[in-house]
Amino acid sequence: MSDHDVIVIGGGQSGLAAAHALRSRGLRPVVLEAGPEPVGSWPHYYDSLTLFSPARFSAFPGVPFPGDPDRYPHRDEVIDYLRRYAATLDADIRTHHHVQSVTAIDGTYTVHTGHSTHTAPIVIAASGGFSLPHHPNLPGLDRFTGTVVHTADYRDPTAYTGQRVVIVGGGNSAIQIAVELADHAHTTIASRTPLRFANPTLLGKDLHWWTATTRLDILPIGPWLRTPPTTPISDKGAYKAAIAAGRPDRREMFTSLDDTTVTWADGTRETIDTLILATGYHPDVTYLQDLGALDATGAPRQRRGISHTCPGLGYVGLEWQTSFSSATLRGVTRDAHYVADHLIKQAQGAKTPASCCSARARA
Repeated sequence: MSDHDVIVIGGGQSGLAAAHALRSRGLRPVVLEAGPEPVGSWPHYYDSLTLFSPARFSAFPGVPFPGDPDRYPHRDEVIDYLRRYAATLDADIRTHHHVQSVTAIDGTYTVHTGHSTHTAPIVIAASGGFSLPHHPNLPGLDRFTGTVVHTADYRDPTAYTGQRVVIVGGGNSAIQIAVELADHAHTTIASRTPLRFANPTLLGKDLHWWTATTRLDILPIGPWLRTPPTTPISDKGAYKAAIAAGRPDRREMFTSLDDTTVTWADGTRETIDTLILATGYHPDVTYLQDLGALDATGAPRQRRGISHTCPGLGYVGLEWQTSFSSATLRGVTRDAHYVADHLIKQAQGAKTPASCCSARARA
């Protein structure tokens, strides 16, 4: 006997999209969110973060952002939007429920938090793809005695005033942070390849209008990608001009770190105070490790959000889960409906119990 129809792990944009898809099919999910409110990772991002897509392309279907649809919403606007969207859902959302592990036996999953257990025949891992900061294996990082922070821990530039700062990365977050830091600190972006810039407008239309109109945004190529492509920096010219002016400057990746010294590719050495890692995130689904649902690297064994090894287990919010937009506000709902349909069909016709996702699945 199960306590719930479905358990959704995570109450950010992925979990809310999953809850909406399940409610539209007559199911009553319980959503377990580790934080104090159902807004996911957004409150933990840096203060000046703005979206890389306009408001009209950065919302759930049927629920537009208020205000000018062509502006690029600020982080706090996204938080408010998710907060309001959660309030419209007829779903059981439980905050301060940090999921520690999931077990399965006789066709039923049991989800364990620090203070409760919940059972259901279906579980959707919707903790998203941006909950576990990626720390690359940089040469000498273990010997570096200066300050090392990931963008997950960066908030604003004033804490670095007067410092020598190196930012590792070449994406949108790296350039946003580097440009604002350049007014407070001597700042360099270090990347393995030259920075790639792309104007976000074409013939007077935002690129997201073009990808939506041509349906490139939803092209289901994610399952076929061995290495997902990197996204160029969205720039109308200001960031490229800042780099050209040396505020910040860009250099090839350093060859080593030692104590507080960085050695650059040309052999020069200098002392730095802080290293900021703008190196992305991994999905944090370690709570599934006892199920045999993850591969040797800790990544989900899944196709389009459906577990390869565990009937009744699905995912929402993974990068390139289906398409380029899978991990975005505008795209996550589409994947949520696909996953909900397939998991419901599995539950209705499954002859193999969920307990198969155990030692035999890992063999």
